[in-house]
Amino acid sequence: MSDVLILAVPSKGRLKDQVEAWLQDCNLSLAASGGDRGYSAELKGVAGISVRLLSAGDIAEALQAGEVHLGVTGEDLLRERGPNIDRDVLLLQPLGFGRADLVVATPKSWLDVDTMADLEDVAHDMLARTGRRMRVATKYLAQTRTFFARHGLSDYRIAESAGATEGAPAAGAAECVVDITTTGATLKANGLKILKDGVILKSQAHLAASRVATWTAGQMTSAESLLRILEARAAARAGATLIWPSQLGDDDLMRQFEALGASRRPNGLLVPRSRVAEISMALTAAGRGPVTVSRPDFVFESQSPATEALRAYCG
Repeated sequence: MSDVLILAVPSKGRLKDQVEAWLQDCNLSLAASGGDRGYSAELKGVAGISVRLLSAGDIAEALQAGEVHLGVTGEDLLRERGPNIDRDVLLLQPLGFGRADLVVATPKSWLDVDTMADLEDVAHDMLARTGRRMRVATKYLAQTRTFFARHGLSDYRIAESAGATEGAPAAGAAECVVDITTTGATLKANGLKILKDGVILKSQAHLAASRVATWTAGQMTSAESLLRILEARAAARAGATLIWPSQLGDDDLMRQFEALGASRRPNGLLVPRSRVAEISMALTAAGRGPVTVSRPDFVFESQSPATEALRAYCG
C-alpha cells in the first residue's frame, strides 16, 4: 500500500487562485505535472503528498467517497452531500476565503414576506387557491429540503436549477430561490431580497479530511507535517510578539495579560494583534520598556489541535 497522501485542491477559478495564494503564504507551492492542463501536481515544502486537481464539487464528492485524504473546498458543497457528511468528512480548518452565504430569497414585490413563516403562509395560500405548490429554484436540493423542513414549510416543490438561479422568478420558472451569494448584489439586480431568517449557511473554504479513506502511518505523518505548517502560519498571522527588558514582577503582569489571550514566550509574550497597542501601553504604564513589537512568520506550538482531531477521527 502506498504511503503517499492525496490532497485535492481546486483546478480552476477564483478558489484555485485563493488556494495557491494561501499555500504560497505558508511557504508552500504547487508545481503542476503535465503542464497547465494537467490534473496532478506536486506540493513543494512537504514530503509524501501528491496533489490532485479537481473541481470544487468533485473534491467534496472525493472526500466523502474516500478517494482523497485531504481536500480544500467550500462548506456549502460539502453540506450538499447530505446529512451523513459529518460521519464521512472532518472539517479541519476554516481558511477565511471563498466566503458565501446560502440564502432564501423572494421577490422584492412581496412586501409582506420577510421571514420563513411569511413564506410558509404564501406557499399554503398558493396551494389552496391554485392547487399548485410554490416553486423554489435551486442547485442546493439537500440543504433546501432540510432547512424548509426545520421551518415547517412543506407546500412547495423544487425547480432544480441548471443555470442562473437568481433569474428564475423573473423568467416565470419559480416563485423564489435558494442560492449562494457573497454580497447580495446579483440577487438585488434580479429584484430579489433575502429573508431575515433565510440564511441557511455561512460558508467558506475549508481544509477537510476524509474519515472513510484508508490512512497509513506514513500518510498520517505527512498530514501532520502539513497541518503544523498551516497552523503555525495561521497563529503567526493572528499574533505579535512583545519583548521588553525583564524585571521583577513580570510574572504578575503576564498572568494579567494571559486573561486577555496572550501566551508566554521565553523572551516576552505572544499577543493577539487586536490587543497589541492595549497590552504594550499597559506594560509601559507599569514601568516596562521599551516594548518592541515583532511579527513572527510562523508560530509552532507543542500541540497541534488539527492533528489531534485527525488522529482521533481518521486514524
